[in-house]
Amino acid sequence: MSTYSQWYHPYTINPKYKEKVAYFSMEIANDQALKTYSGGLGFLAGSHMKSAYDLKQNLIGVTILWTAGYYDQVRDDNQRMQVRFRNKQYAFLEDAGIEVTVPIWGQDVKVKAYVLKPETFNTAPIYYLTTDLEENPIDYRYATFRLYDVDRTKRIMQYMILGIGGIKVVEALGGADVYHMNEAHALPMAFYRYKKYGNLDSVRKKMVFTTHTPEKAGNDEFDYGMIEGMGYFSGVPAEEVKRILDMPDKLGTTPAGLKMSRKANAVSQLHGEVSRDMWKDVDNACPIIAITNAQNAKAWQDDTLYSLINKKDLTPFIERKKELKRALFEEVADQTGKLFRDDVLTIVWARRFAAYKRANLILRDMDRFWRLLYNEKYPVQILWAGKPYPEDGPAVNLFNTIVEITAGKNNCAILTGYELRLSKLMKGGADLWLNTPRKPREASGTSGMTAAMNGAINLTIDDGWIPEFGKANKNSFIIDSAPESEPEHVRDQHAYESLMSQLEQTIVPMYYEDKEAWYKIAKKGMKDVLPFFDSDRMADEYYERMFKG
Repeated sequence: MSTYSQWYHPYTINPKYKEKVAYFSMEIANDQALKTYSGGLGFLAGSHMKSAYDLKQNLIGVTILWTAGYYDQVRDDNQRMQVRFRNKQYAFLEDAGIEVTVPIWGQDVKVKAYVLKPETFNTAPIYYLTTDLEENPIDYRYATFRLYDVDRTKRIMQYMILGIGGIKVVEALGGADVYHMNEAHALPMAFYRYKKYGNLDSVRKKMVFTTHTPEKAGNDEFDYGMIEGMGYFSGVPAEEVKRILDMPDKLGTTPAGLKMSRKANAVSQLHGEVSRDMWKDVDNACPIIAITNAQNAKAWQDDTLYSLINKKDLTPFIERKKELKRALFEEVADQTGKLFRDDVLTIVWARRFAAYKRANLILRDMDRFWRLLYNEKYPVQILWAGKPYPEDGPAVNLFNTIVEITAGKNNCAILTGYELRLSKLMKGGADLWLNTPRKPREASGTSGMTAAMNGAINLTIDDGWIPEFGKANKNSFIIDSAPESEPEHVRDQHAYESLMSQLEQTIVPMYYEDKEAWYKIAKKGMKDVLPFFDSDRMADEYYERMFKG
């Protein structure tokens, strides 16, 4: 019997974290070499797995082994973005010796579990599920081909594989005290447990739920007929589901998660307020608390830079920051043929391309943009990066528009392949980390945390985690937001004016004329981001507030 076909950790469990927790997530970002994530949800889960290891928690991860990952972001002959799906191979994953079946459309689909051993990337044990097996019919083999498949039916199959296949794997390991859904994707496991125990109280007793999406339109709703036929409810009749959940029309996955869990959490204090208001009309919902997201400092922070924050002499700090900038600029040169300068203020906007994140906010007035970049006295460099959802046409078009805008310009560029490696390079190389979502649509937004850990100053909308961290002109620069009642174009223009006026009047002159003031803010951000926004605090808080009793 394989060691990893039983509940096992290679370390002695800290008694403070003795409860056996199975953490279900569609994506987990552990290392650049393991491409089973798309963005923030995966980055967050990866930091949680690393802190669980560091704190010696009795926790395992459960996710899916995406054959082609999310997608490889490449370029065509004209430098425009293209999407490539390529089969990945991971020699470091070990056969866990566990196979289960998930009934889909009446067909028993085989699901095999591989394990990422803790010592590989210093994480909790993580079990990766795949249906890409010769024994399965081709349609079911392809169910775990790509993360967030565009085909709705295939997406539901993926949720069933994660939820039902995942809980069967955990049962093969000996079962858990707590089943944690990181977002509602794994909801089918709740119905599997209901089928097994026959009542909601037994289901709720061991289920907890993290909700991330701060708008109702972003939460899945399904017609009962289709998902019942697929086996989503593990044989529980749809009429019974409608009755126990009091959802007669459609299954809303987030309201169902709230009704079938003993406790739920949002991922920042502001998001907690938004979520409680958003779901206030859901009867018999569990309480929604707020546990603010965080990132693993051990994995993200540049130790050399951090060791210099208390030195009075700024020179070593500035020189180390230049070294980090040069590492990023080597990647810029390799991808674009442009040679950025380490003595020029460098702005970075990097995250998932989605309309509400407003990657093009700084481009609203192109004449003003070029004046900012080509100021002879105070020059500026700017970089973008991010992976749009492949079928999000407007987001892909925006990426390509920025490709065209930056073509032939020596001090602005957009990079492809925004994954863990490039993300870390950009956090280290940024002087200014630009974050421009429409408030309050950013549930947390953790990229600014890891930027601050590496001496980049946040220039940001006061959304997500920022109200808990940001102190204007002391550890960050805050972009003003118009009231949410205003029309979208008014809010965008208001944010734009605040952004540009601060850049032109305060931020850019300070970088060149007052290094002491600039690095005082940068160092203050580095100090203030820790320890609260280190994922050790977050992983501890999940145990104390979600997993225990």
